[in-house]
Amino acid sequence: MTALDDDGVGATMTITGPTRDRVLSALRTQTIELPSWAFGNSGTRFKVFGSPGTPRDPFEKLSDAAQVHRYTGITPRVSLHIPWDLVEDYGKLAAHATDLGVTIGTINSNLFQDDDYKLGSLTHPDPRVRAKAVAHHAECVDVMRATGSKELKLWLPDGTNYPGQDDLHDRQERLAESLQQVYALLDDDHRLVLEYKFFEPAFYATDVPDWGTSLLHCLALGERAKVVLDTGHHAPGTNIEFIVVQLLRAGRLGAFDFNSRFYADDDLMAGAADPFQLFRILYEIVRAGALAPAHGPGVPWDPAGPGVNFMLDQCHNVEDKIPGQIRSVTNVQQATAKALLVDREALTTAQRAGDVLGAHDVFTDAFQTDVRPLLAELRESQGLHPDPMAAFKASGYVERIAAERIGGTQAGWGA
Repeated sequence: MTALDDDGVGATMTITGPTRDRVLSALRTQTIELPSWAFGNSGTRFKVFGSPGTPRDPFEKLSDAAQVHRYTGITPRVSLHIPWDLVEDYGKLAAHATDLGVTIGTINSNLFQDDDYKLGSLTHPDPRVRAKAVAHHAECVDVMRATGSKELKLWLPDGTNYPGQDDLHDRQERLAESLQQVYALLDDDHRLVLEYKFFEPAFYATDVPDWGTSLLHCLALGERAKVVLDTGHHAPGTNIEFIVVQLLRAGRLGAFDFNSRFYADDDLMAGAADPFQLFRILYEIVRAGALAPAHGPGVPWDPAGPGVNFMLDQCHNVEDKIPGQIRSVTNVQQATAKALLVDREALTTAQRAGDVLGAHDVFTDAFQTDVRPLLAELRESQGLHPDPMAAFKASGYVERIAAERIGGTQAGWGA
């Protein structure tokens, strides 16, 4: 329940009894997938910054990702990016992941780093280029089979910079045909998730610029095609939680890419720029009963089911990579805990009574509640240190990899 101060204004709530048990129970089901590329060097278009101990290959990326899971307990999967995570033996890579206590998650294709894709990939006017892009996804599906991955993620950088450069209608027709070919490559227990982005690198017309375009293509493909929502891929002021509601209503929200931005697609740590927005998004997830993970112990995998895969998609330019991922995970965890604390009964009562400020107070009281002690209690009950960041810093892992990873080429953006 929500406590009131002397003026009758809602204050942050005290978490006790059944509420505490319910929130802790729900939090135990949450998992978040990590991106392998977050552990390589990154930067801006002007400079990529290196750091001691940066992984030199996908095996070392997995080792670093496993550290995040070791201290947070909720990041058991790692996304791969092909060909950035190219190895000779993906079965060996998957076994390495298992040895570390994690598994391979989503396989991401790459349609933006080949000269042939200058004017498009799956939408290119030349059938040869489109066939090449489809063939790349066949390679990605082979990686899925070798690693046990169940999801193929497409982000399409295709678009045009100038009016008249290409026919907008024809590009959508080519895209639909190419996506059908990619979808046909999948096994019955696979699903395709299609990401959207309203600009960059195309500045006049992007071929998949918004959730509606992605949704229309997914509906045409079939039940195992769903939309990926990247929190950084929207114009300033966009009500992202409204999009979440619509996609959940349609049963087509397949995955999140959590990150933060101040201006465009900044890929900053989740919850860093606007923690209230992250809370609002997670509230709609909780409201729809969609918090249960798409993947997890005891969760039957249904590629056409309602499960949402929570993922990070970030690059750490100036901050240390493993701590940056730990902070992002704990930020999402805190937003989730606060979303679970919203007194739904009191909120509904106020809403139906037309009590605008009363409803707003119920909502913001949950956001203003300090849930860090509750999360510390959760971690201790799972045999984890109550403070993941402090525990990782005390482990000496950063110093050890800086001393051991000498020579070779550090992984970075594009490798």
